[in-house]
Amino acid sequence: MRKPAASRPRQGLIKDIQRTNFERVLGNAAQFAIVTMGVIIAFVAVREAQVVLAPLFLAITVGLMFGPVADMLEQRGVPEALSAGVVVLLFLVIIIVGGSLFYGPLSEWAERIPVVWDRIQSELANWQEPIAAIGALQEQVKGVLGGGATMEVRVEDGSTVTGIAMLAPAILAQIGVFLVSLYFFLATRDSIRIATLSLCVSRRMRWRTAHVFRDVEQKVSRYLLTISTVNLGVGAVVTLMTWAVGLPSPLLWGAMAAVLNYIPFIGQAFMALVLFLVGLGTTGELVGGLLPMALYFGINFIEGNFVTPNLLGRTMTINPFMIFLSLTFWIWAWGPVGGLIAVPSLLVLYSIVTHILPTRTVAPRKLRRLVAQQAMRDTEEAEPKVAPPEPAPEPKAKRPRVAKPVSAA
Repeated sequence: MRKPAASRPRQGLIKDIQRTNFERVLGNAAQFAIVTMGVIIAFVAVREAQVVLAPLFLAITVGLMFGPVADMLEQRGVPEALSAGVVVLLFLVIIIVGGSLFYGPLSEWAERIPVVWDRIQSELANWQEPIAAIGALQEQVKGVLGGGATMEVRVEDGSTVTGIAMLAPAILAQIGVFLVSLYFFLATRDSIRIATLSLCVSRRMRWRTAHVFRDVEQKVSRYLLTISTVNLGVGAVVTLMTWAVGLPSPLLWGAMAAVLNYIPFIGQAFMALVLFLVGLGTTGELVGGLLPMALYFGINFIEGNFVTPNLLGRTMTINPFMIFLSLTFWIWAWGPVGGLIAVPSLLVLYSIVTHILPTRTVAPRKLRRLVAQQAMRDTEEAEPKVAPPEPAPEPKAKRPRVAKPVSAA
């Protein structure tokens, strides 16, 4: 009886000895290759499904942002379907009002573009000598390295109207998917949460999943509402700044700064370039282009290092490198829409990871209490309903025994 039990470890040891290091490396490389191929396929699938997934994810992000508004209406007795419709209409009103701020100034600037372009060309004429020197240096480098091949550039003739007409159905379809997804997400988000929790097999898993749901809603809605307030303030300050330096249409630049501030790093860089070109084309001087750009960078520095961190707190602080990676991936996958959902998607991933692998970072006590109370209610609602046990039948009363009569015999 002892001999087979003792031989098992020896057999495993012999197999480990027989397995060479090359086989181990080859096995690890095969597993790594499979994981890498899966990640690449997932990235390509996300990019190719942009037409459907981009408006869907954007609707979920906007729904998480306006979730507190829908909750406030539902707490006052408004049905879920009606509150979702009210929120969608409110969002459309905000978009229409914001578009009206852009329409008037943009139509004016469409007429000014030729004049502004002439001024920019006249200013660039002063830079011809440095540019010519750089070009001569490039030709010398090509001669030294032996790069004599010329680059041929072809310009294909295409109609802009035809391109817009081809893109119009796809754009309208994406807008329709976005609005419908936003309405149904707001109307059924509680049902989705309860249905997801009911799939969890244990109470501990339901509790953790409920915390993930509530943490995601709290963080994303708080982040988006706070950033929207900050962006409105940035837009107001940029409006006053552009008016003070003498740029025309200050409302346009303030509104553009507020919208582009939703996209970290890239939005600010693009806005600074726009202010530089507008200042250069308006004043015709290099100082006139550098001044608004420098003032904008100063406003953005104060907002990014003092205002936003104090409003969001330490619990919402994310590594800037992770934000940059998220921006790079989502802009590569979905363009401007990806830039809008880059930070909210990172917050969702951060909430899931922190609940799977708990860390020492502790949220404020009030927020933890609210999340715990709501998670407890969601867990109780998601628990399977068990019918109460039937009452046991009452025991029958024992009849008293009657003594039998003794016979005369």
